Amino acid sequence: MAEEKLDTLVRREQIAEAALSLVADQGLRRLSIAAVARRVGLVPSGIYRHFKSKDEVLAAVLDLIQERLLANVQAAREENDDPVECLKGVLVRHIRFIREGRAIPRMIFSDDVHAGNPLRRQRVLQIFTSYTGEVVQIVRLGQSQGRIRPDLDPQTVAMMLFGIIVPAGILWHLTEGGFDVTHHAQRAWQLLSSAITIPANDLRKQ
Repeated sequence: MAEEKLDTLVRREQIAEAALSLVADQGLRRLSIAAVARRVGLVPSGIYRHFKSKDEVLAAVLDLIQERLLANVQAAREENDDPVECLKGVLVRHIRFIREGRAIPRMIFSDDVHAGNPLRRQRVLQIFTSYTGEVVQIVRLGQSQGRIRPDLDPQTVAMMLFGIIVPAGILWHLTEGGFDVTHHAQRAWQLLSSAITIPANDLRKQ
């Protein structure tokens, strides 16, 4: 029974991965159970053994997106103990996330995802809120360590970081990858980091 449950979890993840890939390739409106089945190598009825509807598949995709976003934060934390560098790591990973999967801005910012579906709208909001909350914790840590200015609101700093990411992701999507999100992020980070960090001279005075 345990092995059967594991197989079901693996298959559900495969289906969610396939749906996410299809959204990246073709957009959300063209996503269908039949297309997902072809991508996974199943007949459509095979999808319905794991999900009752397309809505359930989309819910699994949103779960997958949240897992990846939070994994990005965790990886940035493990890579660097310095909170400022950790924030930079979150930014770099998210930009890489955008470049490798156009489905993310399509899923998070498209009206097609949550139009007429209040529960899905709430789910998208919850994903963004939890992701932002993780960044807020990094900012607070930086303030407690004297690396980030204590007079700044951590939520505002987090939103400024996402202010680098979100428009860049949309432009990258609209230009089919023509907008250089990496170069934009590098320049924007220089401005943000200089605005939020405590200058070295001030640190020496403490």
